[in-house]
Amino acid sequence: MKIKYFEDTDTALVEFSDGSVIETREINENIYIDLDGAGNLVGMTIEHAAAQANIAELAFQRISDGEQAISAGAPPSASP
Repeated sequence: MKIKYFEDTDTALVEFSDGSVIETREINENIYIDLDGAGNLVGMTIEHAAAQANIAELAFQRISDGEQAISAGAPPSASP
């Protein structure tokens, strides 16, 4: 995944894959999604990103299966 922010136009582009865009759908007047021929998400464009997406802060967190169970309130699996 790649995120590009164009400061001059206050536009964020989130690329989920390198697939060919076949269709662009308008979600609202500031958010558009790009789909491939199978309907899979290829990218998303966010206009006025400073207001729409709090672009000033970006965080990435990878959660493993064990961490998800703990955060969901389930007890961790017992070790043999």
